Amino acid sequence: MQQGLSRRSAPWAWRLLATALSFSLFGLGGLLLRLLVFPLLALLPGDNLVRRTRARAVVSRTFRGFVEFMFRSGVLTYTVQGVERLGRPGQMVLANHPSLIDVVVLIAFIRDANCVVKQSLWDNPAMRGPIRAAQYISNSGSADMLDEAAAALQIGQTLIVFPEGTRTTPGQAPQFHRGAAAIALRGARIVTPVVISVTPSTLTKAESWYRIPSRRFHFHLRVGEDIDPQQFSALGRPPLASRKLNEYLHQHFIQELGKDE
Repeated sequence: MQQGLSRRSAPWAWRLLATALSFSLFGLGGLLLRLLVFPLLALLPGDNLVRRTRARAVVSRTFRGFVEFMFRSGVLTYTVQGVERLGRPGQMVLANHPSLIDVVVLIAFIRDANCVVKQSLWDNPAMRGPIRAAQYISNSGSADMLDEAAAALQIGQTLIVFPEGTRTTPGQAPQFHRGAAAIALRGARIVTPVVISVTPSTLTKAESWYRIPSRRFHFHLRVGEDIDPQQFSALGRPPLASRKLNEYLHQHFIQELGKDE
């Protein structure tokens, strides 16, 4: 009996250790980028656009390495479908937000993406270096944020947005704020929905990182069909159009997430 328990718990103990190591390396990597890598990159020639592109490429490669480490150490498995359609000019990548690592995985597979990130991360010791060097947009909730996000799309950047604003509450359907739809109507050439599912559920808003599931979790990212935001602009004034687009997107995600249950 005890031997059976020991055999069952050994993989769990290893995954707990590997998870702790993964997030320790993530924090250490963020500090090294901030204190060493980005200061050195700043010495290289190039204008603001070149430096920004360079910084985003470094962040993307670093995040890809983090995902691969979690995969090879047995913490997770993952599949991505349609990722080759991400990263186009003026594209808003709009995703649901079930876990802590959603933005990490998305940026890992999009080499030169902008992203709307939580205001609190701008002061996080491990994250503020990459965030500022890559010139991501702070989710301050202000009109300036909406203007900055729309302007980024208008000049041809790819922009990642989580319309929930925070991770999904476990056991509940995602709740979308209308800000993402308003940004899309003002600046996006196309909106591409990305459905993310994590099985078993882990790294949620209600769970600490060390509350790992009984088996390694599977991260599934599925890129949906493009949506033309201008078809909603024809429905009426901006407030009505953004409400209609938000409702459409919300129903799309509810339907797609239901397929994964």
